[in-house]
This record gives sequence, structure tokens and C-alpha cells, in this order.
Amino acid sequence: MRIATVQMEPVWKDQGANLAQVDRLLGELAAQGVRLAVFPECALSGYELTLDEASHLAHPLPGPQSSALVDLAQKHGLFFQIGLLEQGRDGAIYNSCVLVSPGGLVGSYRKTHLPYLGVDRYLTPGEQIGPVLETDLGRLGSLICYDLRFPEPARVLALLGAQIILVSTAWPASAHLYPEFLARARAAENGVYLAAANRIGREGAGTYLGRSLIINPSGSVLAEGSEDRAEVLICDIAADESDEKRRIFIPGEYELDLFGDRRPELYGALVQESGA
Repeated sequence: MRIATVQMEPVWKDQGANLAQVDRLLGELAAQGVRLAVFPECALSGYELTLDEASHLAHPLPGPQSSALVDLAQKHGLFFQIGLLEQGRDGAIYNSCVLVSPGGLVGSYRKTHLPYLGVDRYLTPGEQIGPVLETDLGRLGSLICYDLRFPEPARVLALLGAQIILVSTAWPASAHLYPEFLARARAAENGVYLAAANRIGREGAGTYLGRSLIINPSGSVLAEGSEDRAEVLICDIAADESDEKRRIFIPGEYELDLFGDRRPELYGALVQESGA
């Protein structure tokens, strides 16, 4: 299966321009046989926003934004994940992403870990990691940006059966830790593919890192983007490689089982409140 991460510079507060940009990029990807693509965090709105600006740019799910995205998936015949702002039924605003396909809206995810940065300073955190989405392309899990800073969200998705973790992100220019270490570690420690799409450019006080990635289940980088160019990274992968959690280096002498060797009975502190 051919997958892609899309490194782009969203137009600040201009959803129409960003949808047009997504439309054009999807056309290019479809022409190259891509089946699954990942776009950055807040790709339809921009990230450096006030709460008032975010409120005007947020829409319910399903809603007009997701309908427009489904239309693009149908037009180009592929699956893609993209970051947007969601207005919940309770009126709260969430930093979310949606996975859409030619058949409709497959699922959505609300960012569960919010840094004191950009629009996240004003938003409401999501309350659920997962579910992992069963699709014709494999079992897909979603995370957004800062979620990757913590080992638990990716582990939860892997334990739920994810074969590919899709990460829509807006890593700032100082966040080299993410492409250099964290993304690779999350893929390797869970034995899954990880595809992270970051943005580029400046927006308000923020400058963005680029360095989008596609990583295999051993933690090896298959493709990495530049720091300052709009580009797409394309790789051919086999999603079912993520189902094999055993690592045999010397048969009978040096073997590992990433999940079978776990000791969950020792990990109780992971679910205690801070300071407990």
C-alpha cells in the first residue's frame, strides 16, 4: 500500500484556500497511486489563534467541513486524515482530526494532551484515545502533535491493534526532539508504522519545524521531510508487518516479544494521578 505525509503551509484563517490546497495535493497524490495520506494539525484553520478566532472557525462533526472533505476523498479516491477545529455539542472547542474515505467520514479524534501553546491554550482536551479504525487499508489509530510526547497514547493504540499510527502535527521550530527521537521510539517500542505530517512556515509568533516522517515498525525512518519546504513523502508499506511483535536476532539465543514480555502487573503507577 502506498501512503503519504503532506508537509504544507496552511493559509491562516482561510478555510476555503486551505480546502483548495488540499484538493490540489490530493489530486497529485492520487496520480501517484497513494491510498492513504496524512495532513498536518489545524490544516484548515492555522494554529496561532485566539479562542474567539477558533470559535468562528470550528464546526460540528459531522458538519460542513467534514462533508467538504468527504467530497474530496470521493473525488480523488483515497483515504486521508487532516487536522481541524471541532465544535462539540456542548459548545466546547476541540483540536481534532478526521479520517475520511471515498465512502464517508470514517472517524474522528480529539487531541487529549494540550500544551500551553497556540490555540491549544484555549481549547478543551479530548477524553478518549482510540478507537482504532478498521478499514480496507488496515487498522488505523490517530494522534495529534503533543500526544506523541507521552508513551501511553501510542501504546494504547498499539494494544488496541493499530497497524499504522497517523499523527497530524504542528511541531514548532524548537521541537527537534519529536522527529529525532520520540516518533522513532513510539514506532519501535510498539512495533507499528507511524506517519507524522508536520507543517512549515511562520504564523504569528510561531515558526514550524517541518521534518515530517514515515517510520517502519522497527523504528527506521523510511522518509523525512525538509525543515522549510512544502512537499509530500511517499512510501510503499505492508500494514500487516505491524502484527508481528516478535524480534528474533539469534534464534533460540536472542529473541524478544514486544508485547508478550510486558509486565502489566508492575505498571500500576502509570494510571495514578500525579503526586500519588
